[in-house]
Amino acid sequence: MSQSTDLAGECISPLSPVLPLTAGDRRYWGGLYGSSKALAIHAAAKQAATPVIVLAPDLNTARRFYEELRFFRAGDADYPLLAFPDWETLPYDLFSPYQDIISERLATLARLPELERGIVVVPVSTAMHRLLPYRHLRAHSLLLETGQQLDMDGFRARLSESGYRFVSQVMEHGDVAIRGSLLDIYPMGAGRPYRIDLFDTEIDSIRVFDPESQLSSDKVESIHILPAREISLSPEAINRFRASWRERFAGNPAAAVVYRDVSDGIAPAGIEYYLPLFYESTDTLFDYIRPGSLVVVDEGSLDAAESFWGDVQERYEQRRHDLERPLLAPAEMFTPPDVLSAALKGFPRVHTSGLAQTEQRAGTVRFATRAPLHLPVDARAGRPWHPRASAEGRAWQTAPSRPAAQSAPDRWCEPGENP
Repeated sequence: MSQSTDLAGECISPLSPVLPLTAGDRRYWGGLYGSSKALAIHAAAKQAATPVIVLAPDLNTARRFYEELRFFRAGDADYPLLAFPDWETLPYDLFSPYQDIISERLATLARLPELERGIVVVPVSTAMHRLLPYRHLRAHSLLLETGQQLDMDGFRARLSESGYRFVSQVMEHGDVAIRGSLLDIYPMGAGRPYRIDLFDTEIDSIRVFDPESQLSSDKVESIHILPAREISLSPEAINRFRASWRERFAGNPAAAVVYRDVSDGIAPAGIEYYLPLFYESTDTLFDYIRPGSLVVVDEGSLDAAESFWGDVQERYEQRRHDLERPLLAPAEMFTPPDVLSAALKGFPRVHTSGLAQTEQRAGTVRFATRAPLHLPVDARAGRPWHPRASAEGRAWQTAPSRPAAQSAPDRWCEPGENP
């Protein structure tokens, strides 16, 4: 691996990146082509004594970062790798995110405050959403253990307030089924559902089960149960929602279907865009992470934040005149770009670029990586890939399996030519 340097010195290796150490300290990483960004971030996570938060400009870039980091981390897994997923809805949409998305979000949020090292990848637009306060998430999480006494009536009420659905058969995150002394539950953030067998009021056993066959298998000693939604339907939260609604919106609240449903203890589709009404205050992603965490801001992320903010304002103006479904102002539901930039100043941070840094400024780091060679592909040709026309020396190709690797020379080489 070639070495990399400060702009004024020699180039620095992506395996030994220069990191900012204190809040407000910045580094500008340039010349990181292809997957070398992820390689440098991987090396930073191994070197840093704090978590590394990666802000990506969009969802696809975040997914690519996550896959590349997972590749570099394979066989060297001394730190956790997390993704904080987007709701994958448009601002002020009339439908809610999928349960699996909410499950992954809540699982990540529950881990963040205690995360000492590791990488969290998040699109910048996702980081701009206001979040439920961590104190609520912590207070409404449950730990069930074998031998514990369980008040079934109180437990059922608590699950209902936390957004769990009571069904005849558990199939997805947030489902609960009660049949006599058996309680099946698929907790948010869990990789599989659990069957709890009660002996009177005592938890006799907790087993994993398959939602398709309904057959139970391995025993576990305890399970962690997170809330099923990012909003709360407890009596206190409903009362706060009703009072907050009347403070913000004029007219008869009973004319709004959202107000009526929440008053009846129902979470209507799209209720997530009224999240601030359920709590005294909301948090941001940066309230969840440890002080001193390293924030990596990928190129284009701050411009993407401005663009997303423009989209939010446009959607708000289009929809805010619906008297049956009035909207919260953008600054209540999302973090404005200037507030985001101010929050970033409280952390040591790195700004990355795939281009070589030519600007003479403090904190600039140049890496000795090169842009990948252009390998033209002619899909209509018998041998669509022929890199030797545009590359000298060795060319490497990865394949998903051994048979695919064995057949690769037929696509690369001319007849009689050695690969």
